[in-house]
Amino acid sequence: MLIERLRCELNRLLNAAARLIFAASKYDHVTPLLCDLHWLRVPERIDFKIAVLVYRCLHGLAPAHLSTELQSVKDMPSRQRLWSWSSDTLAVPTSRLSTVGDQAFPVISARVWNALPVDVISLTTLPVFKRLLKTELFSQSFPDA
Repeated sequence: MLIERLRCELNRLLNAAARLIFAASKYDHVTPLLCDLHWLRVPERIDFKIAVLVYRCLHGLAPAHLSTELQSVKDMPSRQRLWSWSSDTLAVPTSRLSTVGDQAFPVISARVWNALPVDVISLTTLPVFKRLLKTELFSQSFPDA
């Protein structure tokens, strides 16, 4: 409930900032403005931050307490016979509560990371990863742009 209210408030502020930059009225559509600014919408911005944090965890650029929360499928001996064993996917831990448990860092980070295309997650440098990640999320957010 709290997270949903925060998302709504962030969305409202993002839309207000776009309208302020273009001096648009509050009744104008904000989608073309966000597209012209090349800004991501709030859900995609959240996914961007999570994906960058996961990238840093997997490449040893994040705090150790976060890195230990993530487990690669390659590190699980029980999955060596599956096709996903050779991919760079993360194991999604099970959670008991869908309201709180699905929003925990190990769960949401694995879901966001596994949803990204292979050509994005296989990059070796952080600046290139960020650039292609933003391009990917932008094309998901604005498919007609």
